[in-house]
Amino acid sequence: MKYPIGIQDFSELRKGNYVYVDKTERLHKIITEGKYFFLSRPRRFGKSLLLSTMYELYSGRRELFEGLWIENQWDWEGMRRPVIWLRFASFNYKDNELKAAIWEGMEKVAESLGVEINKGAFVHPLQHLIQKAHRKYGQKVVLLIDEYDKPIIDYLDEPKEAEAKRDTLKWFYSVIKDSDPYLELVFITGVSAFSKVSIFSDLNNLYNLSLSPVAKNLNGITQEEIEANFQQPLQSIAEEQGLSYTALLEEVRKWYNGYSWTKGERVYNPFSLLNFLQTREFHNFWFETGTPTFLLKAARQQRYYNFSGQQASRLTLTEFELRKLQPIPVLFQTGYLTIQSGPDRTGLYTLDYPNVEVQSAFEERLLNLYAEDNRREAGIRISRLLDALEANDIETVIEIINATFSSIPYEHWQKENEHFFHALIHLTFSLLGAYIQSEVHTSRGRLDATVQTKDYIFILEFKLDQDAETALTQIIDNDYFGPYQDSSKQKWAVGVAFSTKTKKVDDWTTQLID
Repeated sequence: MKYPIGIQDFSELRKGNYVYVDKTERLHKIITEGKYFFLSRPRRFGKSLLLSTMYELYSGRRELFEGLWIENQWDWEGMRRPVIWLRFASFNYKDNELKAAIWEGMEKVAESLGVEINKGAFVHPLQHLIQKAHRKYGQKVVLLIDEYDKPIIDYLDEPKEAEAKRDTLKWFYSVIKDSDPYLELVFITGVSAFSKVSIFSDLNNLYNLSLSPVAKNLNGITQEEIEANFQQPLQSIAEEQGLSYTALLEEVRKWYNGYSWTKGERVYNPFSLLNFLQTREFHNFWFETGTPTFLLKAARQQRYYNFSGQQASRLTLTEFELRKLQPIPVLFQTGYLTIQSGPDRTGLYTLDYPNVEVQSAFEERLLNLYAEDNRREAGIRISRLLDALEANDIETVIEIINATFSSIPYEHWQKENEHFFHALIHLTFSLLGAYIQSEVHTSRGRLDATVQTKDYIFILEFKLDQDAETALTQIIDNDYFGPYQDSSKQKWAVGVAFSTKTKKVDDWTTQLID
């Protein structure tokens, strides 16, 4: 089985006999019931492949769709249209002024359509090309715009430059609505939602598919699709790893499933899933393709560290203020957070990390940033912490916690004693929970962690500038082990006292719970 990792061209995929999860029925339903569409999805979620599929569809290349649902449902001659397919990732705006890069890119698109556009001060390249293509072919034009926001996304850490590019893009897209008589279909994709970017302020008939049920599984791979298309390689991997087929499916689900933009079905990240099937190893594939450091820095600067259970309205999730980037909507739009539930009766959505891959990688990087650990040893410490807990070696656990705190400069402690304390403890045990059962709860300044290994259940209570015995008493008096009373594992209560004066754990105690 050949996996189309990194392949964004539908023709190449089909001619090369790569595996393809058929999305044509869902696509057909969307494009036959409307005209102007916008779809926001994170990177590596198949947006470019989706537009490439539409390009071949409207180009009438039936041979590429042989055996797919749409083969006998599409009017191959009657629906043949000239297609303007703009891919901003291919525009050379990093070495040129954006308007010049647009003109250069448009000239190449015009050449592929067999027309010429006249360059001049009063000529708008997109409007000119749409009208020229319409006249040449005598048909309405299909306009596909891939990664409409890439010139902005690439400069989010430079607000002034991003705003300049936004203004240029607004000029470029401003002619779409007036070109309506010449257009058959407009389909625009990107990472950021458009409602606050002011780019499409004139295009008020653009249907945003991003949070619509009709597009919930247009990108990504569903559980049903993974079992229907990849059963043989998954069965083989399960045998290699000494797991049952069901156990492997559950592990794959934990690592790569979990993305949702509406109620109901969740989907797998296709890039990570295909890489897993190719390498046959669990790894952070998607995260390593380019996580902007400014996202992590923004989270740290705005004192965020616990993203599970964050709530936001639909309006907030589509916000995109270049001068005041808010971590929650940006993390949602870029794929680091997803909808866990909602909307509730007040219209709020509850967000969380989609899966182990994203949570483990993001929290490890954020923990390194909070601890100002330039050597990026958070992953090593978590591994050692896991080993120590599995060996019931609490002394080493305390040493690892102290090592995490020791890297923080003194002047930062002076400003944010309690914040640093809660952030580092939360991230440490939340990250640990990506690999074993571990839960961290915060409430009114109190923080405790519950960790389950193969043989033990630990409940750790942390106190700031109090004694360890007080922490231990709280565990016992509040019966924190109540939910685990039927477990055969050894149960240990661990009281930990942290001193803001010494900047370390200076007292800890344990008790075996019968």
